[in-house]
Amino acid sequence: MRLSKVRAIADKRSRGRAGRRPSRRAQLRPGLRILAGVLLFFYSAAVLYWMFLGFGRTVRTEGAMQYNLEPLRTVKLYFDMDNGVPFTGRLINLAGNIIVFIPFGVLIPLVQARLRNVFTLTLWAVPSILLLETLQMLLRVGSFDVDDLLLNLTGVWAGLIILYRFT
Repeated sequence: MRLSKVRAIADKRSRGRAGRRPSRRAQLRPGLRILAGVLLFFYSAAVLYWMFLGFGRTVRTEGAMQYNLEPLRTVKLYFDMDNGVPFTGRLINLAGNIIVFIPFGVLIPLVQARLRNVFTLTLWAVPSILLLETLQMLLRVGSFDVDDLLLNLTGVWAGLIILYRFT
């Protein structure tokens, strides 16, 4: 068999279902994938702790459940300098909601190759964040805020951009 024919057969077998070669981004050494999975597990546990137990959260047993369904309402409130909210409170809410989700945008695509594009990662992230926000409201340890969804999703996207930049 000719060398060119052998290469053609090997090339055809390596292309997968879609008939394309896996991209360089899709190839990850198994050890790094396992490390990313372990980091993702422990980071997820830390975020769940912060969202439901940390920062002095207490269960509110009285009053209505709190929620905001108006996009950018909370963000606009934090940019209004006369609303009485201290600067640290603004910074923690706005930057914190973005920064905390950046590692998910890096680690999730490293663990699961099919989530390495913005569309599929977004399809995974939005329901996950909605679930967390809903649980915060139902368990009465926080509120459901659509702005938190937008800020968290911005963090996931920022993490994906960082991953693309360094791989």
